[in-house]
Amino acid sequence: MLGGSKDGAPREPPTFIEMARQFVVGMLVMDTYLYFLHRYMHHNKFLYKHLHSRHHRLFVPYAFGAIYSHPLEGFLFDTVGGTLAFVISGMSPRTSIFFFSFGTIKAVDDHCAMVLPGNPLHLFFRNNAAYHDIHHQLHGGKYNFSQPFFVMWDKICGTYMSYSVQKRAEGGFEVIPSSKEWKED
Repeated sequence: MLGGSKDGAPREPPTFIEMARQFVVGMLVMDTYLYFLHRYMHHNKFLYKHLHSRHHRLFVPYAFGAIYSHPLEGFLFDTVGGTLAFVISGMSPRTSIFFFSFGTIKAVDDHCAMVLPGNPLHLFFRNNAAYHDIHHQLHGGKYNFSQPFFVMWDKICGTYMSYSVQKRAEGGFEVIPSSKEWKED
């Protein structure tokens, strides 16, 4: 019974420690599921052509691009991924409010194509707008599949591409892959 125990009595709200554990487990579950599904969407020509390529029409990501996808892809990524994170972590409804709100803010920030000094998300997460920009660049389709929180699966599976943010002479900044591998593709 949602919001109560099996005997009908109201559940105690989770402690801060319980919420933090649920949040971190949810992040790890979501990252694991999304990494492997995202990578598979790139390697399976049918799925890429008919589902995921819509999202990659955005050569330069922008904030609303986080949800710019085929409806079936949106269901597989967001609904199924979110459900797995919620169920496996044992997330309380209260924690889920914070988790899904944070996940949405993070996804929009990752697609905003802006690396702003002092952005707290960029300070705490290596998986950020610059990291995801590399994935959306022409040479990045084989790299940086991790989303939305950590880069661990890219590092473990050999799909991590480092980058640098360089100042442009005409103003602004540009994300440049640091790896020599992309030049060989």
